[in-house]
Amino acid sequence: MSNPVLHAIHVHPVKSLRGLAPRAAVVEPWGLVGDRRWAVIDEAGKVVTQRQHARLALAAAELLPGGGIRLSGPGADPLTVEVPEPGRTTTVTWSGQKIETVAADASAGAWFSSFLGTKLGLVHLDDPATRRHIDDAPHSLPGETVSLADQYPLLLTTPASLDALNSLIAQGDHADEGPLPMNRFRPNVVVEGTAAWDEDDWTRITIGEVTFRVAKMCGRCVVTTTDQSTAERGKEPLRTLGRHRRFGDGLAFGQNLVPESVGTVKVGDPVKILE
Repeated sequence: MSNPVLHAIHVHPVKSLRGLAPRAAVVEPWGLVGDRRWAVIDEAGKVVTQRQHARLALAAAELLPGGGIRLSGPGADPLTVEVPEPGRTTTVTWSGQKIETVAADASAGAWFSSFLGTKLGLVHLDDPATRRHIDDAPHSLPGETVSLADQYPLLLTTPASLDALNSLIAQGDHADEGPLPMNRFRPNVVVEGTAAWDEDDWTRITIGEVTFRVAKMCGRCVVTTTDQSTAERGKEPLRTLGRHRRFGDGLAFGQNLVPESVGTVKVGDPVKILE
């Protein structure tokens, strides 16, 4: 195998919306700059994702200087949303946690309400250094923080493992659904130059100048069955992961990372396996 390198970077400014693919990104303790700092919520304050509304896959958020976003989607007029001023917080529920956020302008909620046909709002995580700690013992460590991502700051995948998974899908009952693209798995960093499933055995790595702890395998959900270009759902990859990548109660693809340092990662950076 060739030496591993960083093949792609993905940033998702609004949780569950279409991602961006910059050539470089700054790594903060809680994730990539601009990644999942915004989330859609329902009237009860629960974070809404593609799990509930697959159509979110069709919406996009361009990251603007200063942290604001520009929303776009089929049949919807583009909308610029500024970072809300500090002030009264809105408590949201996500991944079993209560998280303090700041509500965006009402126009953003109206935009999503129209797009999905149900009453929604938009919130911003103003201070990820204090608002949300990772609570996943024994895999998390005291003091580790995270944005509005599912559980950990970054998700790593590899093309080799995707190729292996697609080969298994091709042998299954729903072969017509494959091969699946990497965007089904919504990673932050994609590392090429490895053998399939090598990442299962990593515990610490460096990407360029930044060191990461490999916390645990990433359990996969129904979002992976959602075509990110049409919002239509299928059976794969969960059917195949259930047969070949079941670990305890979870179906795994990819690895969750926690930064041990900060810095900038760039496409083409060398990836070193420390442990």
